[in-house]
Amino acid sequence: MKRLRQMSTDGCPIFARFVRKGGIPLLCRAEGFSKTPSIVALLLGLAVLSACRLDMHVQPRQNPLSRSDFFADQRSERAPVEGTVARGELHEDSYFYTGRASGGPGNYMPFPVTKEVLERGRERYNIYCSPCHSLVGDGSGFIPSRGFSRMPPSYHIPRLQKAPLGYFYDVITNGFGIMPDYSSQIAPQDRWNIVAYIRALQLSQNATQADVPAGQAVPSEAPKFGQLGSGATLPGIDSASTLPSEERK
Repeated sequence: MKRLRQMSTDGCPIFARFVRKGGIPLLCRAEGFSKTPSIVALLLGLAVLSACRLDMHVQPRQNPLSRSDFFADQRSERAPVEGTVARGELHEDSYFYTGRASGGPGNYMPFPVTKEVLERGRERYNIYCSPCHSLVGDGSGFIPSRGFSRMPPSYHIPRLQKAPLGYFYDVITNGFGIMPDYSSQIAPQDRWNIVAYIRALQLSQNATQADVPAGQAVPSEAPKFGQLGSGATLPGIDSASTLPSEERK
C-alpha cells in the first residue's frame, strides 16, 4: 500500500483518486507499476474467483415420488434390489417374529422366562393392553365400558386358557376382529414379554392350592407397616411380614 501511495504522487492523478477511494485503476500505467505484475495478477485472480459459483443447487434431480422420463415405468423411486435385506431385519428365527411353527401357532417361548421378562411384560401390558383387557385380563377395561359394541373376551375363559402362546403373539402382531395390530408400537421382544405376562395373569386368576409354594398362605397375609408415611413419603413395609410363615417361626 505504501508503494501504491508513492506511485499516486508521481504524476498520476487518476491513480491517486482511486487509491484514496480504496480502488485500483486498471487503465493507468504509472511509472513503476509494471514492476509489480504479481500483485496485479493476484488482485485480478481474487476478483475473478469472488464471482465464481458452482451451480450444484440446479443440477438434475428428482423430487420424491415424482415422474421421471429416464425409466420405462416413469417412476423416480426405484424398488430395492430383489433379495435386499435391511440391517437388523434378516429375521432368521421365523418363530420369534411370527409365533408360528409347523403351519400353526407354537406353544413355547423363544427365550427363558425370567422375573425381568415378566416385569417388562407387565409394564408393556399395562400400557397397551389394559385399557381394553383390564389389569387382570377379564375384558372389562375402561375403553369397552365407554361404548364398545363388542366386549373383548376374558383371558380366563377355557378357550383362551388352552390357546397356544403363539396365538397371543399373532393377535398382537396382526390384530383380530376390531382389535388393531400393534406391530408398529410393540417390538417383537416386548410382544413375547406380554405373552409371558398373559400366562402369568391366567395362572394368577385360576391357580389352585396345589400351585401354591409350601408354607405360603392363600390368600397371603396383609403386610405390616413398620413406619407410616407422611404424605410426601411412602410407608415402610416390615420385611418380616412378607416372609413365609415357616421362616418367621
